[in-house]
Amino acid sequence: MALCVLHSRARVGIHAPAVTVEVHLSGGLPALSIVGLPEMAVKESKDRVRGALLNGRFRFPDGRVTINLAPADLPKDGGRFDLPIAVGILGASGQVPANRLDGCELIGELALSGQLRPIQGVLPIALAAREAGRELILPKENADEAALVSGLVVRAAGHLMEVCEHLSGTTALPDHAPERPAEPVSDYPDLADVRGQEQAKRALEVAAAGQHSLLLMGPPGTGKSMLANRLPGLLPPLSETEAIETAAIRSVSGREAFDPARWRTRPFRAPHHTASGVALVGGGSNPMPGEISLASNGVLFLDELPEFDRKVLEVLREPLESGEIHISRAARQARFPARFQLVAAMNPCPCGYLGDSGGRCRCTADQIARYRGRISGPLLDRIDMHVEVPRIEAAHFATPAAAAAESSAQVRARVIQARACQHERAEKVNSALTPREIDRDCALDAAGRNLMEQALARLGLSVRAYHRILKVARTIADLQGAEAIQRVHLSEAIGYRRLDRGSPTP
Repeated sequence: MALCVLHSRARVGIHAPAVTVEVHLSGGLPALSIVGLPEMAVKESKDRVRGALLNGRFRFPDGRVTINLAPADLPKDGGRFDLPIAVGILGASGQVPANRLDGCELIGELALSGQLRPIQGVLPIALAAREAGRELILPKENADEAALVSGLVVRAAGHLMEVCEHLSGTTALPDHAPERPAEPVSDYPDLADVRGQEQAKRALEVAAAGQHSLLLMGPPGTGKSMLANRLPGLLPPLSETEAIETAAIRSVSGREAFDPARWRTRPFRAPHHTASGVALVGGGSNPMPGEISLASNGVLFLDELPEFDRKVLEVLREPLESGEIHISRAARQARFPARFQLVAAMNPCPCGYLGDSGGRCRCTADQIARYRGRISGPLLDRIDMHVEVPRIEAAHFATPAAAAAESSAQVRARVIQARACQHERAEKVNSALTPREIDRDCALDAAGRNLMEQALARLGLSVRAYHRILKVARTIADLQGAEAIQRVHLSEAIGYRRLDRGSPTP
């Protein structure tokens, strides 16, 4: 009778709770059982492990093998426990020394040949292993991703035999430490490509500086999508903490192959308007992140906003306020970050040509009201800035692009400087200020209070809209290096609440 204990990790959202793998050998008829709430893929592990051990010329125990995955009430899924189960059997049977297993964690799926196959969700495992003070042994294909976590010893193996030789002291697995790119890869389109639309460009800069949500409204072909696609290029590079969180979400989702050269670039997600609520916020029986979580620390672009199902759009209201999403199912619950910057685009009316100088619009006031009514008032109230993107005059295309047009790099320099002021003052961006912090950092002088009172009376603004105007005004002041909000800053911020002025008549 023998017992071997190893350390591994499960997956719950973007977290990796500890799992203790206990392998017990006893006499009796040959049998292998796995307990501890395993799902089907984990139950099938016994056949993969048996084939890998036999093909690796190891001896499979003749008696009864019992494998316990503790804690017993935590669901276990996937093939990630193949490697610790195989090594546990070898340790319990004395084929590898069990005394070297306490200081490491093992994770990986096994092929019948003994080859190690990659798994999803490695980055949360690496973060948890570092917190536990253990080294991590895993498949080679996952090593670059795990090595992003500084202070963690990562040992990559391609075969079960390599892991056993390392534990036996025959051939040590080297510490995997790939070179990180000095600068993040940035291939976002340049703002200088956009002709005209100076007001919209200014709004884009303000939105980038304070991380404010933005709604662009205008006829088809005026550059709304072009502007939205250039917003990530105006944002500062991700910090290491933000980059690791973003990479962890991508790792868990399994939708994209890991690219070490792009791990510090801002995500940009643009789901189609036919996307379901689950696709947007995440879900499933085993909860997975949705588009709002994949856009965390980056930009979520919703083009043709009124074409989205209204029920789908309503799920954005809570994440816009809290910066996270809670998904509850009968058997599982998960929490995912959702600190995204929302940028949306829409036409002014169903045909898209309201206000066009050619008089092409034939939409009635009732049709326009129904079209805009697809977006609820509470959701519009949570969008900081509403900006018109009018049709560009033909003269802008008759001449070459102006050499003096500002590039994304020039605007980004001002954005970085404004954000530095915000972090020095409140240790957060302006869009995240609490009501108490707004009272402290967004105080108005007599002229500003008078202007704000007039705006409240004429536009019928809610308290939420009032606070958002103050935060946008604070950002405009930061871009100009002003210590206090002046009347001109507040006036510009009020001008960005276009839809609070009511619908224009056709």
